Amino acid sequence: MDLQACTEAIRTKVGVQSNLNATLKFDCGSDGVVYVDALATPNTVSNENLEAGCTVNMLLEDLSAMLTGELNPVNGFMAGKLKVSGDMSVAMRLQNVV
Repeated sequence: MDLQACTEAIRTKVGVQSNLNATLKFDCGSDGVVYVDALATPNTVSNENLEAGCTVNMLLEDLSAMLTGELNPVNGFMAGKLKVSGDMSVAMRLQNVV
């Protein structure tokens, strides 16, 4: 899955309203970012590289695997496939979205 497909998948999963109540960024390095603004009504998802309350650094292939259910977010974190900076509680709420 490329960055645009991941962005669309996250947009679908987040929907117009979620329980995230925060800003979140998936930073895939040179492959780009997916920014989720769950403080906005409706929630928005874009590829803008904006400051977020929580940033998840990971490879695009791992983001794709997480979105398709091949990678459990907790297992990915424990295996070092994703690194979280900022508000860890936002990352914990992410389990209910992806």
